[in-house]
Amino acid sequence: MAKKSDGDIAARKDLHDGTALWARSKTTKFKCHADQGNRTAEIIVVGAGISGSIIALVLAANGHDVLLVDRRRPGQGSTVASTAMIQFEIDTPLLELTDRIGQDKATRAYRRSAKAVLDLRDLLASHEIDGDWIDREALYLSGNEMGMRALKAEAEARRAIGLPSQFINKQALREQFNIDRTAAILSSGSGELDPAKTSAGCLAAAIKLGATVISPCEVVRVKSTSSGIELETDEGHTLKCRRAIFATGYEVIAGMPRQAFDIISSWAIATQQLPEAALWPTRCLIWEAADPYLYLRTTADNRILAGGEDSGLLDPKRRAQAIGTKSLKLLSKVQRLLGRSDLIVDYAWAGAFADSPTGLPIFKELPDVPGVLAILGCGGNGITFSMIASDVASAWIAGKRDPDADLFAGLT
Repeated sequence: MAKKSDGDIAARKDLHDGTALWARSKTTKFKCHADQGNRTAEIIVVGAGISGSIIALVLAANGHDVLLVDRRRPGQGSTVASTAMIQFEIDTPLLELTDRIGQDKATRAYRRSAKAVLDLRDLLASHEIDGDWIDREALYLSGNEMGMRALKAEAEARRAIGLPSQFINKQALREQFNIDRTAAILSSGSGELDPAKTSAGCLAAAIKLGATVISPCEVVRVKSTSSGIELETDEGHTLKCRRAIFATGYEVIAGMPRQAFDIISSWAIATQQLPEAALWPTRCLIWEAADPYLYLRTTADNRILAGGEDSGLLDPKRRAQAIGTKSLKLLSKVQRLLGRSDLIVDYAWAGAFADSPTGLPIFKELPDVPGVLAILGCGGNGITFSMIASDVASAWIAGKRDPDADLFAGLT
């Protein structure tokens, strides 16, 4: 995305295509205002998907006056395209990340990610949010990017920094999971959820704490003033605040370091409902050290949800047209991995996400618009990173600096 003039907002994009599984979720109802008018709040969060909803809830729980706005119906953008595998494992393995950014930073990144998973689980529990959260283990399989020796070294490196990771050899992998790969890493401390239900639940909880949600409300311009931040809407209204946070996914606000990330397309499927006995032992999250890589999980209603086949294809029409072909590829990979041929695709969809060279997200105050914090989750850990973003935003609003903020400044 070319750099726009100071204050301009990113153009509307197609955030998903096809029929996403979560679009049919029965979500918590919450009061959403349609009448914009001129408004003032302490904090304005732009983007009411799962990232914005988590951030808004944390800020509201901390006593801030929060106004949340979205150009779409809340939670219906990239949120419904998520496969919602909540892991501490970053797309870039620990040893590779250590080579790129150094041992101290890589260690802090992985530990902070692990903490974020537990913090998110606790946040949902403390506000009694029904998002179908289930604690899960994660199984990281050998593939064309990491074989048996590399996975063994990775498991040892993780254990050395206190992360629960067990190396599993070929024989144990077959005996425990009936999967034929040379090796795997089994780790605890992950989870799964329904992103649509979770997002709506967070919004409802934030509203209960005094937050306000306006939708549809499209912000077209933002500027810093002597008294704070002013957001101009497409209807000509002005929203004023002390600080603004943009959690707009890959509809990235101008001013973010464009060289620090790419936009990637991804595809996903969900199978028919299956007998619980037909699912793999422990129903752990599964992903592989491969390019392109496959990842899969189960759902609360006993479906297999799988995703992958990532590519740099950005044209929305071509991305949508590829759903059929990509779905068949994903289904074939899942059936080969699990050794079965009875699976049927009930849902198939495509989406897009940001990807950084390190796999780490970008949380950055815009240099040209002081007082505006942009949040961009990267890789496959967007929801985990949203929890970290809420901490970084809370410290930033208080005039402090999160101890790990340097990790998320757009490293290359």
